[in-house]
Amino acid sequence: MDCLKWKINAWIFVALMMILFAPFSCGITDSRDVSAINSLYVALGNPPLLGWIPNGGDPCLEAWQGVQCVITNITHIILNGVNLGGVMSENLDLFSSLIRLDLSDNHIGGSIPVNLPLTMSNFSLSSNQLTGSIPDSLSSLSQLIDMDLSANNLSGQLPPSLENLSSLITLHLQDNQLSGTLDVLQDLPLQDLNVENNMFSGPIPEKLLSIPDFKKDGNPFNTTIIPFAPPPGQPISLPPLSGPPVLTPGENNGPSVVEGPSPGETEKFWNSKTFRVAIAVALAFIVIGLLLVVILKSCKKKQHVGIFSRRPKTGVPEGHMEQSNDIESFLQSNNLTEKVSKVAVVRTKDEHGMASPRRVATLNGKPKEKANMKTVGAIQKQDEEHGKYLTGMDMNLLPPPLAPVENFNRIPVVPTVTSGKPPIKSLNRPASLRTFTVASLQQYTNSFSEDNLIGGGTLGRVYRAELPDGKLLAVKKLDNMTSALQNDEEFLDLVADISKLQNANVVKLEGYCLEHGQRLLIYEYCSNETLHDALHSDGLTKKLSWNARIRIALGAARALEYLHEICHPPIVHRNFKSANVLLDNELAVHVSDCGLAPLISAGSQLSGQLLLSNGYGAPEFEMGTYSCQSDVYSFGVVMLELLTGRKSYDSARPRGEQYLVRWAIPQLHDIEALSRMVDPSLGAYPAKSLSRFADIISMSVQSQNSVRQCPKLFRICYI
Repeated sequence: MDCLKWKINAWIFVALMMILFAPFSCGITDSRDVSAINSLYVALGNPPLLGWIPNGGDPCLEAWQGVQCVITNITHIILNGVNLGGVMSENLDLFSSLIRLDLSDNHIGGSIPVNLPLTMSNFSLSSNQLTGSIPDSLSSLSQLIDMDLSANNLSGQLPPSLENLSSLITLHLQDNQLSGTLDVLQDLPLQDLNVENNMFSGPIPEKLLSIPDFKKDGNPFNTTIIPFAPPPGQPISLPPLSGPPVLTPGENNGPSVVEGPSPGETEKFWNSKTFRVAIAVALAFIVIGLLLVVILKSCKKKQHVGIFSRRPKTGVPEGHMEQSNDIESFLQSNNLTEKVSKVAVVRTKDEHGMASPRRVATLNGKPKEKANMKTVGAIQKQDEEHGKYLTGMDMNLLPPPLAPVENFNRIPVVPTVTSGKPPIKSLNRPASLRTFTVASLQQYTNSFSEDNLIGGGTLGRVYRAELPDGKLLAVKKLDNMTSALQNDEEFLDLVADISKLQNANVVKLEGYCLEHGQRLLIYEYCSNETLHDALHSDGLTKKLSWNARIRIALGAARALEYLHEICHPPIVHRNFKSANVLLDNELAVHVSDCGLAPLISAGSQLSGQLLLSNGYGAPEFEMGTYSCQSDVYSFGVVMLELLTGRKSYDSARPRGEQYLVRWAIPQLHDIEALSRMVDPSLGAYPAKSLSRFADIISMSVQSQNSVRQCPKLFRICYI
């Protein structure tokens, strides 16, 4: 009967293992690829792409839009012409096997990311709004065959490291603002090179003129041609123009550029981590199968032997008494036993510090009054109908019981006090703040419904909450990626710091929630719109007279002055923009997201890139540096919005007018041009005040942060 149960349990075990390992055979996406594509989705601004989500998901199994896979790895992301915005993610290097990335013909801003997948062979970001220079890190893409960065706003010289792209066949850089010479490209195996409409100068290397498809018009090249450099030690073998590159032993085995996975790509995956995972799973099945065979054979053998070796159930089995005496003498000689009842229940701590009941059997039946007991062996209680059995450890140490089990005495269990990390409630928190539960916030926000959604940003979404007494609050629900950047103590420290910010022009923190892995910040509610909505929607534009705009600028200046000069140490906002300037019914300013910079700086440079792409970011953001002067630059951009009524970045405008700062700076000191820049809906305004306003803007948006003037200057000028 026992063997029959063993067989049934074995088959159940096999079925469970098949269910557990089924995801591997179904091709669930590699976790690194999932993290990478989630990060890309967030950086692009959560666009409406079929299947894409900011956290988790299974791109391969669920067939996300534009995603192609080989087994469990993402190999192709093709999203050309789908109206993408935002910036590029800095975590693209997490893709373990990405071969083709095509995000051309979109509206992506920021700069080309430094961290890129080393496996990439086709890289296209053409017809976007990328700025900055081409990064040196592109040289690490040794398998890159085709790169298209045309029709962007790239500037600067070509990095010398580009000469390491030994597999590059196609390079398109036309319609940018690139400068310098083309010397770094002369030794590459290029067959298609387009550098039209840039600012390249100097003589053209003679080797480039032999490229079959070389386009160079629209550049101030010299007519002189650079002669051939001395021949290298070994000639460069150019791949054929048609079909995948034919490689000789020792050459770089780059994959072919095709729309779908090619046999070469599949072969590469079988030589990678995916193949190793498949082998590991197969070996696991083999080992499990062998174990089941051994167990079943052992069970049959025991059943066969049991027919001829059954003994009476009463008394001590033959041959065991001598063994009992030997074990008892061994334990006593080593001081491993104490006199306790035959079976005692004690609590021992397991590896996690949790108390677990165990039965302890000793050889002496006299009870022991002391609570301190040493465990010699354990008899675990499985189920009454199945009897009691000894663990492997006990079978080696303990003899069978000397008396029936029902005569054993039991000692009551004494609960064990475990030491460890104090609960969250015991951690220090500001006494003035109110602690909310997730359940109560769900009730106040109608389960965080879309109707109560106020807005969203880099760190999470904001919802309107109505308390039972009618009071309105704003609930900022931090997303999972942001919450993961800090532990509970760090989050509570952040809450304590934000609660100390007490200024009429800074949004007040009313409370927080830290429960069930959720982190929420509860702020006072501003009944009116944001400055961004007031300027760029049809709601309040007509109400914003010149004096109202001056008052709004003054309120924003006071908020930054408080953060930069009153707070010690100074607080850098890092995300100052018109959407974070909240207005109440009296158009008084309340700046939001103050003190949240640690949540941004704990992650990547995503916020800086978003501000750059949206026109608010200071030039030093590109280098990953931030200071109070960076906030001053963003303040100057907001002042430009107040002056012109234009957005900081507007893709709908002509190319030269899309970035507000670039368009406005040359005109700020031209009286006639300045009057034409003013928001047409403004109405009457004093010319002297307008000129002073423009001067302060000009000092705030200087490219060198050391010469930018503090908002305090604005306050002094207008009070």
